[in-house]
Amino acid sequence: MTRAKRTQSAELEVRLLRSGICESIHRVQATVCDTRGRALSIAGSADLGTFVRSALKPFQALATTNTGTLERYDLTDVDLAIICSSHQGTIEQARRAFNILWHCNVDPAYLQCPTPNGKRSPLQHGCSGKHAGMLAVCRQRHWPLETYLQPKHPVQQLILSKVAEMLKMPPDELIVARDDCGAPTYYMELGQIATLYAQLASGDNLDMERIVRAMTHHPEMVAGEGHLDTELMRMTEGELVSKSGAEGIQCIGRIGEGMGLAIKVIDGAKRAKYAVAIQLLKQMGWITPTQSETLSDQFLTLDEYRRLEVVGELSLV
Repeated sequence: MTRAKRTQSAELEVRLLRSGICESIHRVQATVCDTRGRALSIAGSADLGTFVRSALKPFQALATTNTGTLERYDLTDVDLAIICSSHQGTIEQARRAFNILWHCNVDPAYLQCPTPNGKRSPLQHGCSGKHAGMLAVCRQRHWPLETYLQPKHPVQQLILSKVAEMLKMPPDELIVARDDCGAPTYYMELGQIATLYAQLASGDNLDMERIVRAMTHHPEMVAGEGHLDTELMRMTEGELVSKSGAEGIQCIGRIGEGMGLAIKVIDGAKRAKYAVAIQLLKQMGWITPTQSETLSDQFLTLDEYRRLEVVGELSLV
């Protein structure tokens, strides 16, 4: 990956105000990159290392688009959206994950994502769509189903090779760990994550263009009502693609313009990443003032006593 210049800029702060008085502070770093990995704007450092977590899902979904799996089993863009999702386990979302397995004749017992507390089935886990997509590829390629989460399994090696190719680096240089659902995730620089989202949103690749279309046309599958990914993509109507990850990861691509934004909250707070995303999207002109106000009312005003305030902005490189 090449970057024009590595610049250290001031971190962002997200302050929790109670009756206007600061009670807590979250530190946040963010980077905007283009498709070639050049940092355009930075708050903190583009070199910050972090796990990409569930923001990796649109790129894990490439295994289904590159292999003809979707066509082989007559899977639709709604199915592709749930493959990219961190869903809430609603009946509709769980049924869509089951639909993938049904079409490729895979027993749901092969799912290795855990059953969430208080739920009855692993289909209700937020990552069940991703797991179903991996199993569909395994069925289509006649690969073993029982070991699909092992890093050396062919489906995981396929995903790893696609991500490494996008970052123009050898696959064995990517550090692999297990996500909470058991699937591999990668440790990357924040700038690398932003570069992936710039490429996802660029419109230069038919497979990624289909993934973006699925996510933006069916945002209710990607997260759920009241969640930033769903609300932002629904509101911007195909202008932005958005995917969150655990531990303070939020990624957004500007569709058709080849720019990607990656955000990391140092202490992992979900509320802080939402606040920063809204602030930076407004700063960059990726959302309108009216859209910003609507999202701020939803995600920055926590209750009648508490609200979030973002201090700082992206610096141009």
